[in-house]
Amino acid sequence: MTTVGIIGAGHIGSALAEGLVAQGHDVVIANSRGPETLADLVARLGDRARAATATEAAEAGEWVVVTVPLKALGDIPAAPLAGKIVLDTNNYYFERDGHIAELDEKRTTTSEMAQRHFAQSKVAKAFNHIMARDINTDGSPAGTPGRRALATASDHPEALALVTAVYDAFGFDAVDIGSLAETWRVERDQPAYVVRQNADELRANLARAER
Repeated sequence: MTTVGIIGAGHIGSALAEGLVAQGHDVVIANSRGPETLADLVARLGDRARAATATEAAEAGEWVVVTVPLKALGDIPAAPLAGKIVLDTNNYYFERDGHIAELDEKRTTTSEMAQRHFAQSKVAKAFNHIMARDINTDGSPAGTPGRRALATASDHPEALALVTAVYDAFGFDAVDIGSLAETWRVERDQPAYVVRQNADELRANLARAER
C-alpha cells in the first residue's frame, strides 16, 4: 500500500480519504484552514490518517489528490509535486470561482489549467463527475453487470494506469477519454456529469457532449 496526499478536505477529499484508509493506504490530508481544524476528521479516519499542511501533504504523498475549488488552485505549492502523479477532481463553477475567460471562451479545460500549474507533475482527471456520497457506496466488484464507470484523462500513460487501478479499488470501471483537452466532456451541464452509468452508457454520453 502507499501513502497518498490529499489536498482539500471537503466532501470529495474526505470521502476519498475514508475509502483509501479502508483499503489500507496511509493518508496525509490538508485543507486551507490548518491541520488543527482536521482533528475530528482524522480521529474518525483512524491511525492511517494524519493532518498536515498542503506542502506536507504534497511532500508525503507517493501520489496526490488535489481537490480544492478551482479559484484556489494557484495557491497549491507545485514544487513538492514535481515528478508525482496528481489526480485533479476539479470542475468549473463560475458562481464560486468567478468568471475565467479562457474557460468561458472554451480555450482550455480545468485539467489543462492544473497541468499548467503543476508543470512538472503528471496530472490526470479523476472523481470529478460523481457525487461524494456515492464514492464509497456505489462501487461493485469487477465484472459485475452494469458496474458503474468513471471517466479519466491524462497526457501521461502512467497517470491513466494509476487512476484505472484506483477506480477499480473503489469499485468502478475506468473509461479513458483521451487527453486533458477532452475533460470538458465530463464537467457540469454535460450528459455524463454526476449520473450513474456503466462503461457503454458513459461512452455514449461522452459522444453526445457539446461544447
